[in-house]
Amino acid sequence: MIDWKRVHDLREELGEEDFATVVELFLDEVEGIVMRIGHGDADQLENDLHFLKGSAANLGFTVFGQLCQQGEAECRNGHRENFDMAGLLDCYAATKRDFVAGISRRQSGVA
Repeated sequence: MIDWKRVHDLREELGEEDFATVVELFLDEVEGIVMRIGHGDADQLENDLHFLKGSAANLGFTVFGQLCQQGEAECRNGHRENFDMAGLLDCYAATKRDFVAGISRRQSGVA
């Protein structure tokens, strides 16, 4: 679900302080977009999924990014009704929970 190697590499590239800033910005931005798409802003859906796909890839949210890519393709091809919004939202919630827990464990030296 999470590419921990990508997370580690990003942390190494940015340093601890900048990494924490990127994570905070990512979660804030993604939360806002997830809330918007969860409330059915269909006009913006394809663009939102495109943004989420890129953001997810940058932070190692692999499965979530793949679902965003699939949804983006469905929208682009005129098949928005085939998009599993509930599955995407569930995936994001689970990934975020695992990510936050994993980051906490890694910072405390447990993992």
